[in-house]
Amino acid sequence: MAGDVEHIRTEQQETDRGRALIERARALTGRWVLVFQYNEKASATKQVRMLAHLMDLGDGAIAVNLAKKILTNDAGGAIPRAQAAWADAGLPDSGAITVEQLEQAHAKLVGMPWHSLSG
Repeated sequence: MAGDVEHIRTEQQETDRGRALIERARALTGRWVLVFQYNEKASATKQVRMLAHLMDLGDGAIAVNLAKKILTNDAGGAIPRAQAAWADAGLPDSGAITVEQLEQAHAKLVGMPWHSLSG
């Protein structure tokens, strides 16, 4: 969910790519970021999440389709909850929205009881 902290590994700091990803992640602290990750086998029974790429969503516009995916993810995959929060926030069905508008939809989602759309 938005605002939650999840630890994702990078390549080792001693590598150019690892150092670059770490510096970029630190520079984006506190911003809306789209995280591209993959699972890597750490042992015979364990996998870890690895950082592949970070996209700064910043303060600019976000495509509606991407924003809807983010909100659905924040809803734990519950599409009806995400759709209801989107509609409650009065957001458009196409085009782009601002990060602030997505935050408004997320606030509606957080305030929405889980059982309100279960039937």
